[in-house]
Amino acid sequence: MKPALSAAAHSRWTTPENLLRISVVVAIATIALKTSAWAVSGSVGLLSDALESLVNLVGALFALGMVTIAKRPADEGHPYGHTKAEYFSAGFEGLLIFGAAMAIVWASVDRLLHPQPLEQLGWGIALSMLSTALNGGLAWVMLRAAHEHQSMALEGDGRHLMTDVWTSAGVVGGLLLAMLTGWHWLDAVLGIAVALHIFKEGGQLVWRSSQGLMDESIDAETLAKIERCVRAFEAQTGGAVHCDKLSTRRAGALHFIDMHLHMPGGWSLAHATQLRMQLEAALLQELPQARISMEVLPLGVQTQTEAVQRHGDAPSP
Repeated sequence: MKPALSAAAHSRWTTPENLLRISVVVAIATIALKTSAWAVSGSVGLLSDALESLVNLVGALFALGMVTIAKRPADEGHPYGHTKAEYFSAGFEGLLIFGAAMAIVWASVDRLLHPQPLEQLGWGIALSMLSTALNGGLAWVMLRAAHEHQSMALEGDGRHLMTDVWTSAGVVGGLLLAMLTGWHWLDAVLGIAVALHIFKEGGQLVWRSSQGLMDESIDAETLAKIERCVRAFEAQTGGAVHCDKLSTRRAGALHFIDMHLHMPGGWSLAHATQLRMQLEAALLQELPQARISMEVLPLGVQTQTEAVQRHGDAPSP
């Protein structure tokens, strides 16, 4: 019983909502730690790090709101559900990452132009490393859970936390070098280098969220599963049934699959329905989160929509 209870507890704590609530608490804690680190050291790198954590807090709150909306069931106004709300969260996180990177560049350039001595670096580094450990651990858990739940909001917040880890690592590295060499300008130079890396992470996140909002086809691995399942079904019918016009898209954890199912026109509606249900059951066994729509047509028949797309003019009735 203990392993089962442990698994249930793990599943409960790693839901998107709970992880995002934990992310809010961790963000508040890291803001306090990093602000203290900046206050005692005067490092522009640590100031940039604190700003990044403030952005993390805003992002986590927004992501929590979007995940709450995404869980709402389909209704009359949104018959396909609300799962795409998570893509707004990921895109927003990407834009926040851009903003944090620009703030880091600005602060670093200002410090290069107006250098100031660094004080009590030991305490500043210790506090920064503690906050980095918190963010790194949470980011690792969130990215694993994002893959498990197919949650763009979790992935966005997890990647955002990882950019914070990179920021902190760069800042600490710069401060250690500054302590060893006396070259305090390294603090600002490494801040700029970390900002460039963060720009890349933000760009990737914005791109992925935009593709989801534009109904990009599902990934190649999942698409191959669908193709294998469909071809196996066709083989079971001895080639009497043919599937085409397969189109897919993903919205959060849901996979939407549309296709045409062609069979001899003389078969009864009951038999056609039975075959359709068999294929649907096979697909759901591979993809439990799928939403499947199939149009049953006689062999050699195309829909009116296909005729318009092929010839450009509406066919006569």
